[in-house]
Amino acid sequence: MKKRRWLVGALSGLLLMVGPVLAEKRPSTCQGRTIVTIMPAKTGQTVPSVSVQDLKGKVSGKEMNVTKWSQLRADSDPLELVILIDGSARTSLGLQLTTVARFIEQMPKNSKMAIAYMLNGRALFASSLSSDPSAVLRGLHAPMALPESNGSPYFSLSDLAKNWPSTDPTARREVLMITDGVDEYEMHYDPEDPYVQTAIRDSLKARLVVYAMYWTNRGWFDNTQYENDSGQNLLIQVVQATGGISFWQGMGNPVTLDPYFDQLRQILNNQYELQFTVPLKARTHIQSMKLQVKAGPVKVTAPDRVFVDWEN
Repeated sequence: MKKRRWLVGALSGLLLMVGPVLAEKRPSTCQGRTIVTIMPAKTGQTVPSVSVQDLKGKVSGKEMNVTKWSQLRADSDPLELVILIDGSARTSLGLQLTTVARFIEQMPKNSKMAIAYMLNGRALFASSLSSDPSAVLRGLHAPMALPESNGSPYFSLSDLAKNWPSTDPTARREVLMITDGVDEYEMHYDPEDPYVQTAIRDSLKARLVVYAMYWTNRGWFDNTQYENDSGQNLLIQVVQATGGISFWQGMGNPVTLDPYFDQLRQILNNQYELQFTVPLKARTHIQSMKLQVKAGPVKVTAPDRVFVDWEN
């Protein structure tokens, strides 16, 4: 009898210890929010209307339940855009400042913009976030072009994500990085570059959509093949993770940034907000995401990762 009571007590204690572990493994509902861009498949085509029924998405392999899908209007929905310029960029970038200024002047009135420079691993603002183009343009100038003065473009992106100059929860948060993407702190190409991965996590947590325009930096290392291959590959990782696009033409700097800014303007005019819930076991905030849109000939740009939080 004593042995039986001891066995029952031992089993009860074991269940008490295992119970919480089992509970943690049960799926619980998490929620996420992100921005999706839908463009026509070919130039000149119109973008078809896309409804919730046209969407099919998974988060870490689990079917998502779409709770909100709304088109974002350029003239009514708030937009915040920071142009983040590499402080080590070659002075020839100064020839493109009129193009940058024209883009800023043509943005919708409801848009707020700011200019910041990558210096010593920080995102140093030269103008405050403003809907007044003249106020924004007061901070626009050619970079100092000092070799390696940026520290790392990914340090600067993380700094910007952690210190975004607004608390408006309804606004789209978009970033345009003008840089060659070279990480001076990771001299050999590493697809798992820890600074890049940290920048991705920080950007996702801050709900940033990141775009990149390639421009060569000054410095010996920036003149190697690493510049044209590894730097661009690292930038592509960031923009694909956050749902942005990398603008580049291959070797060397483009003659003009005008086509890139024209394309960026179209992108900002063809975005949707996606909100969803999904049952997941692992309480990890960064999850993989795949989205399919069945609405005729369209080009979909969606993040391949997303930041989620739990409802319970």
